[in-house]
Amino acid sequence: MPMKIATWNINGVKARIDNLLHWLEEAQPDIACLQEIKSVDGLFPRGPIEALGYYVETHGQKGFNGVAILSKLRFDEVNRGLSGDDEDAQARFIEGVFSTDKGALRVVSLYLPNGNPVDTEKFPYKLSWMERLERWAQDRLALEEPLVLAGDYNVIPEPEDAKNPEAWVGDALFRPESRAAFRKFSHLGFTDALRATTQEDGIYTFWDYQAGAWQKNNGIRIDHLMLSPEAADRLSATSVAKHTRAWEKPSDHVPVIAELSLGAA
Repeated sequence: MPMKIATWNINGVKARIDNLLHWLEEAQPDIACLQEIKSVDGLFPRGPIEALGYYVETHGQKGFNGVAILSKLRFDEVNRGLSGDDEDAQARFIEGVFSTDKGALRVVSLYLPNGNPVDTEKFPYKLSWMERLERWAQDRLALEEPLVLAGDYNVIPEPEDAKNPEAWVGDALFRPESRAAFRKFSHLGFTDALRATTQEDGIYTFWDYQAGAWQKNNGIRIDHLMLSPEAADRLSATSVAKHTRAWEKPSDHVPVIAELSLGAA
């Protein structure tokens, strides 16, 4: 059986815990990367998640941001925070290392900065964060191990990744600088799992709560699973759990799942 690795910006784990538990039971991901948990580590609702057979590791902060990895595999190693800026206190990055029958597997849950408004310090912070991610990724790629960088990248890579791309011109998610930084990062040798399995238009992972975006399918694709060559070689399928956006009290994002031929050790 292929290993299922998923990413989901949960938009508040306490507010969506019922949806999260339902989806975990329904989809049975082996590893699930969460973003925007909006919880400090000590208050993360780990009990009911652990009861489903998951190990839980978090990197949280009060009220916003925060990332987590839920795994049916035991963690060999956990690293919190993106290197390159000791003064950056925002909880946006956690890496887990696991043993599989194909060797080590590295999985990251990341929440890239939004960057809006672009005329504030938030946009330079976004671009500098992406530069740090690129440097970190170069070091990890040198290990030549399966590596999955899963998360909310807050980048719309191409016009076909938005229902109305013209509406996003000037937004930090679609600014040329953001897209160029994402391409530069990708060109290190990463494969976009979804685009490796389909070139179909109209596949989105985020619909705003405002202006009937969900009802009009006015979405964007900003949640990505980026695979190292060693992981991409084992990719068999990718899916988007669009139906979760129609659930009661939904996140404005939906899960994306990649299936990789990597068995547990």
